[in-house]
Amino acid sequence: MQLPRRLFAALTFLMMSPLVLPGGGTAMAQAPKPWEMAMQPAFNSIKERIIDLHNMVLVIITVITIFVAGLLIWVMYRYNATKNPVPSQTSHNTIIEVAWTVIPVLILVVMAIPSFRMIYYQDRTPDPDLTIKVTAHQWYWEYTYPDNGDISIESRYIRDEDLKPGQLRLLDVDNQMIIPVGKKIRILTGSTDVIHSFFIPSLGVQRYAIPGRTIETWLSADKPGVYYGQCNQICGTDHSRMPIAIKAVSEQDYKAWVAQAKKSADAGPATGTRLAETQTQVMAAARDIAPQGVQR
Repeated sequence: MQLPRRLFAALTFLMMSPLVLPGGGTAMAQAPKPWEMAMQPAFNSIKERIIDLHNMVLVIITVITIFVAGLLIWVMYRYNATKNPVPSQTSHNTIIEVAWTVIPVLILVVMAIPSFRMIYYQDRTPDPDLTIKVTAHQWYWEYTYPDNGDISIESRYIRDEDLKPGQLRLLDVDNQMIIPVGKKIRILTGSTDVIHSFFIPSLGVQRYAIPGRTIETWLSADKPGVYYGQCNQICGTDHSRMPIAIKAVSEQDYKAWVAQAKKSADAGPATGTRLAETQTQVMAAARDIAPQGVQR
């Protein structure tokens, strides 16, 4: 008797863990973790709403699954050939037919209302503090800051042979997107070739980047740290090598980065020795938050 009870307790914990696991504290590096079963912790209101919606739907589908499984077991037990040798000839039951039509409709309405609210909440930013244009290429990202003099940086994954200790394979990039903590960032996605997807799980953001279209969404980060994502739209042979790394810093550090990035852009493309010098200057001025090779 102990084994079935333990198995039942383990299954119950696995199903309900997203409801009880804490959201985490300081955002150091938000990336997938081995054996992670729940969603990544929330670090803004968007992801909090997504988790709340997920938990509500999880409860509903768990109750439905248990009910249907119990009903099947009861039918097999009560109406098998041994216990019920003469089957019922009933072909219609008005109450049951109305119930199995109305109840699913009500369940769908209960799920649809918060789903539509979530979509509307993510869709537009009424009063953004900053706008960043995200352009997808095969296979790298380009981030442009129109509010800061059209600063533009290209972000590529770091090859395995170039990885430094502590860097994450297929997640870390040479140039991170830098954003200020606690600010509403309007994101405008686009693409120069095929359909890509701008996806950062811990910030609750996913938007397609489609050629010929500009699609809007927004994000924010409540705590300083690095937030990792990837293109999750199959976009070609190097689809798996389009990571996203967003670094949230204090407003003071962000302003220092912008000032240094503008100087680097005015000086022209930084390559070779100039690249190393520019990186050193930005790191000193903005506490190691600047991307390499800032270009206009």
